[in-house]
Amino acid sequence: MARYKDSVCRLCRREGVKLFLKGDRCYSSKCSFVKRPVPPGETGQSRRKQSEYGMQLREKQKVRRAYGMLETQFHNYFEAAEKMKGVTGENLLQLLERRLDNVVYRLGIGDSRAQARQLVLHGHIRINGKKVNIPSYQVKVGDEITLRDKSKEMDKFKTLSEEEARPMPKWLDFDNANLTGRVIALPDREDIDLTIEEHLIVELYSK
Repeated sequence: MARYKDSVCRLCRREGVKLFLKGDRCYSSKCSFVKRPVPPGETGQSRRKQSEYGMQLREKQKVRRAYGMLETQFHNYFEAAEKMKGVTGENLLQLLERRLDNVVYRLGIGDSRAQARQLVLHGHIRINGKKVNIPSYQVKVGDEITLRDKSKEMDKFKTLSEEEARPMPKWLDFDNANLTGRVIALPDREDIDLTIEEHLIVELYSK
């Protein structure tokens, strides 16, 4: 599948918000968005006021890029969210949060969603004891997320087991000592840490 291969820091600058695409670097003073929080390009500081369509498009692009998806895949999630009961925008965000690569990232096993996706694709992750190498797999309440036994011997994960437990979204639980995560509830709208106006995405796709 095609993937964006240019500097991901440009994406944060283009969307005007941190998308946390590079893990720990995004939290440090080295973050490109902190150094230069303007859109890339020579005219980045003199952009004209956005139209209504422009704002809707930028919001969609921001969310799509944050979760690391191509347009067709993202639109498929929107169509699935429309068919669910409840508010379409909130349904969309819940589906995105329940992706396995996002859960691996939220648990702290991956430093970024891109790294978490690689861990899933390379077979490091187990769901209820079974190998799952599909990043888009939708986790369910009660699912237990663990590492392959051999993977636990990697230096990266040995260090993780020795670290203090990081703050978790309330719908997830993580046991650092045993490197085991569990889905204890479905994510709510308030669990999304990105600044998102999902109604703009709904308006864009509803035209």
